[in-house]
Amino acid sequence: MSRRFRMTTALDVDDVLLECIPYAIKLANEKYKFDPPLTIYEVDRWGKLGTRADVIFEFFTEEFFRTQPVIEGAKEFVRKLSQMTEVFVCTSVYPQFMSIRAEVIMREFPEIPPENIYMASRKDKLNVDILFDDGMHNVLKSNAAYPILLRRPWNQSATGMLAVNNYDEFLKLVEVISSSYSAMRDDNKNPSIVALVGPSGSGKSNIAKALLEREQRFEKLLSYTTIDPTANTENDWYNYVDKSEFFKMLDNNELFESTMYAGHGFGSKRSDIDALLGDGKTVLTIMDICGAMSLKTHYKNVVTVYIKRDKRDLLASILEKNSSNEDKVNRIIAIDDERRNEEICDFVVENNGDYDTAAEKIIDLLF
Repeated sequence: MSRRFRMTTALDVDDVLLECIPYAIKLANEKYKFDPPLTIYEVDRWGKLGTRADVIFEFFTEEFFRTQPVIEGAKEFVRKLSQMTEVFVCTSVYPQFMSIRAEVIMREFPEIPPENIYMASRKDKLNVDILFDDGMHNVLKSNAAYPILLRRPWNQSATGMLAVNNYDEFLKLVEVISSSYSAMRDDNKNPSIVALVGPSGSGKSNIAKALLEREQRFEKLLSYTTIDPTANTENDWYNYVDKSEFFKMLDNNELFESTMYAGHGFGSKRSDIDALLGDGKTVLTIMDICGAMSLKTHYKNVVTVYIKRDKRDLLASILEKNSSNEDKVNRIIAIDDERRNEEICDFVVENNGDYDTAAEKIIDLLF
């Protein structure tokens, strides 16, 4: 089904197109010679934290906004996105620096028309199809049809919402959104990778277990997580690492995809997937929508299956988990946001408590 109008996308600027926090950290390290150096992971939420990271705010001057580096790949990203949607910019910047910000955008991103540049912090007033922002508060309050978060250390507590790790994943998500997945498609048959997606408590792990018991072509992918294994009832799908090791794996580019869910890190290694595919297996994995879109970005013939469950059953399952109240609250808050992901998955399968029936339905759809 073709669209009769062109989709619209609004882009944030700071840490989406132009370096902000990393640039301020660089300047702070140069001036104060921190030992050990200040890192981006110390800015784990926006605003003053009462830590040494607060020093970054002193660098937000006229010279700073005039010299912000363009993020690597941002220019090519905007060029590609401009061919897919109409692009707007909505950026929150101090009033005295608005003209500088506009000059930089027009100079570095000529594909964005000057009349499409908005200076405002009330992004909830934007009437666009897609919002792309690293500010969790902007994504949560957005009225866009598809508000999408760019993962950064300061939004790691975000749970359930549409999120990506980089430009390529965002472009893939835009492609998925703009396409119709309502009908059966031949390229969804005999997939190389199957990702089960759904809210916490939807029964993904139990359905995945039933799939492995019924279909020998499936081989499960073990991911990596920072969640305490004693509190994780689904830990047979994960290798546990502490947060320092997880961030080290990120810095060393060992994880081709990563996400934070309910404050916990999750990620997968390309080498693990390649090894399974090399054995001729169909890879079966459990991921949030962020990880699933990363798979679609890096691999061909990836199918996403959204596991749908009654909200009462979701709540009951979450409340029964052996985890902290904070973790449970994060998962419950995410339910409504995560249900939006149903619209962009290839298939939707209902879980009515009968995991075997749900597994059989998935097998019928895929093979």
